Amino acid sequence: MREIVLINITGVDRPGLTAAITGVLAQGGVNILDIGQAVIHDTLSFGILVEIPDSEQGKSVLKDILFKGYELDQQVRFTPVSEEDYQQWVGNQGKKRHIVTLLTRKVTAGQLQAVSSITAKYGLNIDHIDRLSGRMPLDTPADKGKGCIEFSVRGEAADPQALRAEFLSVAQELNVDIAFQEDSLFRRNRRLAVFDMDSTLIEAEVIDELAKAAGVGEQVSEITERAMAGELDFRASFKERLALLKGLDVSVLDSIAASLRLTEGAETLFAELKRLGYKTAILSGGFTYFAKQLQAKLGIDYVFANELEVVDGKCTGVAIEPIVDAQRKADLLKELAHKEGLRLEQTIAVGDGANDLPMLAIAGLGVAFRAKPLVKQSAKQAISTLGLDGVLYLLGFRDRDGQL
Repeated sequence: MREIVLINITGVDRPGLTAAITGVLAQGGVNILDIGQAVIHDTLSFGILVEIPDSEQGKSVLKDILFKGYELDQQVRFTPVSEEDYQQWVGNQGKKRHIVTLLTRKVTAGQLQAVSSITAKYGLNIDHIDRLSGRMPLDTPADKGKGCIEFSVRGEAADPQALRAEFLSVAQELNVDIAFQEDSLFRRNRRLAVFDMDSTLIEAEVIDELAKAAGVGEQVSEITERAMAGELDFRASFKERLALLKGLDVSVLDSIAASLRLTEGAETLFAELKRLGYKTAILSGGFTYFAKQLQAKLGIDYVFANELEVVDGKCTGVAIEPIVDAQRKADLLKELAHKEGLRLEQTIAVGDGANDLPMLAIAGLGVAFRAKPLVKQSAKQAISTLGLDGVLYLLGFRDRDGQL
């Protein structure tokens, strides 16, 4: 009678070990039903679920594995599996799968306990846990660390909305980011990424910087803050702020552009997206003058932003239509996806303000980046802990995959 056995092998990793073990199994005419291997700090954990035939060769295979393990200085454990349990396991393979991604400056046991407890609470079973971030030296400064752990989970969440809300609450409490997304075909097949500019690609709101130069900084900054938080209509507030810039000499644009700083991780993100064949775009309620400079610096394919009207070297206080507002951003995302022959599920959108929410909602992966509370709560995913290159982790990208 055939046997189904789970073989677990642990010990110091070494070249040729897998070949040696499977060689013994091959001599016994064994069928492999499942297999998995992980190495953590040079320690191997190797599991093989096998079907052993009722034959002369099969009868001695477990004994031969035990001897081979001893020879290789490995610990070997056998666990019999009934056919009933195996069939039940097979029947579970059609269940939905999701990816839970933990982003943090430094991974702690408390963070992992929180994530795993919530997944269990909502009826999800963890199948795999992987570290996507690179190895960090022990003395890495707290604000320079970068940690990412990916959980592959199986099952239907009992209450998806409550699950997301609890992840968000715990993320805020622990100062981490927790993303929850379906593990679909499109997750690793996205090809268009669009970005807001101000406070997303750059660490400033350009209109506020222009306002400072015009002597109306505090007045404009207050309106900007309320607009990005969703308290004011973007189009109306944009026109109101722009009117206050009337008479500003355009010569100040160069000095402001020179002072703008790229957001942490922006250069890494765009270099990797370009290497992976992505098309990229800026969809900004800011100004074309500054967006074009970012386009040249980061190698961005498309730019859509607002054009300042200038007469005799002075800002008139109005923008040339059409204004890139919330709806225009969402429409542009659809147009670019269509132009590139892509489905919306193959797109990524990243932004920080309330005027980004429509495009974040329709993108396959919508990410609220260092956003206001309303935007974080409304978006599918949020990143506040790491830099922009944290978006790569949500695609399943590992640091060792990079070329930088």
